[in-house]
Amino acid sequence: MATITKWVLDPMHSEVQFKVKHLVISTVTGSFKKFEGTLETDNDDFTGADINISLDVNSIDTNQDQRDGHLKGADFFDAEKYPAITFKSKSFEKDGGDYTLKGDLTIKGVTKPVTLAAEYGGVATDFYGNTKAGFDVTGKINRKEFGLTWDGITEAGSVVVSDEVKLIFNVQFAKQA
Repeated sequence: MATITKWVLDPMHSEVQFKVKHLVISTVTGSFKKFEGTLETDNDDFTGADINISLDVNSIDTNQDQRDGHLKGADFFDAEKYPAITFKSKSFEKDGGDYTLKGDLTIKGVTKPVTLAAEYGGVATDFYGNTKAGFDVTGKINRKEFGLTWDGITEAGSVVVSDEVKLIFNVQFAKQA
């Protein structure tokens, strides 16, 4: 039987961001400041790894307090009722030198399958002797599929917020002893 190696997400060396078009002409970038995750694997190349990530919705930050408050409210994430966004992997397969990550994303109580691209940054040992593995994970979702249906239209007829949201997770995992 293979030995399972557990890795824990290192929040000091990771970031979770999203980008969404505003008024169709510019992009707003936001992030989640609090999150946690694990990666468990029974091999050295991470194929088939079991990955779980949880984001604290109340830690959303778009550099604008009023907008953050709106995003936390019932029009969008409804953080009081749904305090976490979660991802649970179904598969993590090699795709050339990188990976394709498939799993279930749950936002606002709605779970949908998503496919993400994971660029493998490699494994290294830090100054303290800790083994770290890095990945840049990207993908796109349609916010409306997850119950984030608020829409605004300007007087000129422009859509305020795009349906498509880009996800960018730059993550570093620390190997557990």
